[in-house]
Amino acid sequence: MVKVRAARPAEAEDLTGLVMRSKAHWGYDAAFLAACAPELRIRAGDVTARRVVVAENGRGEVVGVASLEGTPPRAELGLLFVEPSAVGQGVGRLLYRDVLRRAVELGVRRLVIDSDPHATGFYRAMGAVPVAEPAASAASPAAPAAESGGTALVRFEAAPVPLADWARAWTGGGRAVHLGNVGEFNAQFADATLDREQRPAHHYACLAAFYSPYPAALVLPRPVPRGWTELVCRQLGWTGVEVYDGLLDADPGLAEAVRARPALAALLTGAGLPLVPWGRTRAFGRLAGRPWQDGELRYESKSAAHGLFGRILADGGHPGIVLPRQWRVDGRWAAARMLAARTRAGESTVLKSEHGVGGSGTTVLTPARVRAAGGARAVLRRLPRGPLLVEEYVGGAASGGDEGPRDLTYDGFVDEAGRAHEVGGAVMEVADGCYRGATVGPGVVPGWAEKSLTAFGAAVGRELADSGYRGWFDVDFVADGTGRLAPTETNLRLTGPSIAFMVAARLDALRGAGHLVRIADRVELGARLPEAQLDELCAALARGCAELGAVFVPAIPTGAFEPAPWLGVLVAARGREVLDAAEAWVRAEALAVGAMFGPS
Repeated sequence: MVKVRAARPAEAEDLTGLVMRSKAHWGYDAAFLAACAPELRIRAGDVTARRVVVAENGRGEVVGVASLEGTPPRAELGLLFVEPSAVGQGVGRLLYRDVLRRAVELGVRRLVIDSDPHATGFYRAMGAVPVAEPAASAASPAAPAAESGGTALVRFEAAPVPLADWARAWTGGGRAVHLGNVGEFNAQFADATLDREQRPAHHYACLAAFYSPYPAALVLPRPVPRGWTELVCRQLGWTGVEVYDGLLDADPGLAEAVRARPALAALLTGAGLPLVPWGRTRAFGRLAGRPWQDGELRYESKSAAHGLFGRILADGGHPGIVLPRQWRVDGRWAAARMLAARTRAGESTVLKSEHGVGGSGTTVLTPARVRAAGGARAVLRRLPRGPLLVEEYVGGAASGGDEGPRDLTYDGFVDEAGRAHEVGGAVMEVADGCYRGATVGPGVVPGWAEKSLTAFGAAVGRELADSGYRGWFDVDFVADGTGRLAPTETNLRLTGPSIAFMVAARLDALRGAGHLVRIADRVELGARLPEAQLDELCAALARGCAELGAVFVPAIPTGAFEPAPWLGVLVAARGREVLDAAEAWVRAEALAVGAMFGPS
């Protein structure tokens, strides 16, 4: 286990030797190394002045050295060298992340890195951004390359930032225990549109890895590949994450499965760490020692949420929000009559179940689709049983034309003291009423929508807090094409966008500010792969994305073992163009794994 500690003045000479051996590793000749020596020498007095730290392995051997130099708000990564025998073992990554962490603590907001040309790939992978500002030479940071006979350095910059305020408030700024109780949450609504065995929910329970920016433990209903957790930890800089998986066979009650193991329950609840679920349930309340309140989740109901939206809008102050009309019908034939009447009038309609996840239970019906299905009664016969809501369809492209976002969401949470916190807005990918993924990050929500979305989402948060709800929530919207947003539902749980927000917060703190993060729920695989080959594929996707300037994190691995295999993935980058390119490449490579088997 490698750890970072402050360097000691007495080590200065030995550290200089390490630096010179590391420099020589790149194949420079003796004359060039001699020219470098004065600038790369570490003196005893430099250790404190240059904020020098070392990486030390489990045998007490120093295997790397780094320095953080200058004064806020601008500082420099003066040294970052690794013993040649330790190259490729994560030492450089550990030192770089330590420098970034210390820069945040010092108040540094611009970290300058003059990289040896051989190390540019490393700094790109660490999230540093190349800049056009000229650097010095590899022989002497003060001398031009042409005069020194050296090789021009490449300048990078990073923007160190602390963990986002909302993320610190979410778990108190520390680590947490994550409970993947997706199936348990869904099952409490007994909705006909939800799979009774909750098989998809157990796949989505893998998202428990991302319920906060830095977990201490994951509790999962089904077994997960060890290689998956190792890669996620590597990509997000996590260490010491405990995994407790395979706790259930069929029953969706994960919290009860933990309580049935008293030693495990005591371990998870007795460490003083926050216990974070996908969503609140009565069983989770018993596990966490938190009293369950009847009606706590009443706004998970789509009709109850619609009523809440109406009450907020009745008070005024939200001119950018329009509420679609909604009717609760008495029986299927009444719904058919209303649908038929709306179809004759040329109006599109949304049919909704009271509950549902990812768009399950929501059907968008244009007049053409109703006629093609054989009429309103034929449509109703094909839908799951259970109560139905009939809702006005909000049509039109987003403001600014067809290229603008149509589906947006606001995320926030209510803490245990009843304070509502804003997390932010996201753009969702929705196809035919079904959620497919979301993107979060700077500039994702267009300017015309941001103020209305934020103000209305915050108002919903305050109402939820007053109702007694505690936990994460979101508000989903569709754009009506005239610069207004129509709220469609609330989700009183974590969601796909919330996972993207958590990963963005972690990457910003780990690599510097400005990450866009996209979660894609379903990336089709060209073939089912054994676990070892799945690990190889994910590692290759991580390397390929890094070469593009992006970060790849596998989010849901267990879908890869289904008859029709798929992965849930997270992709991050600092620009939309790179983000789109990385996602497209990941999808293409995932499909290509079937090519080895030839045509079907």
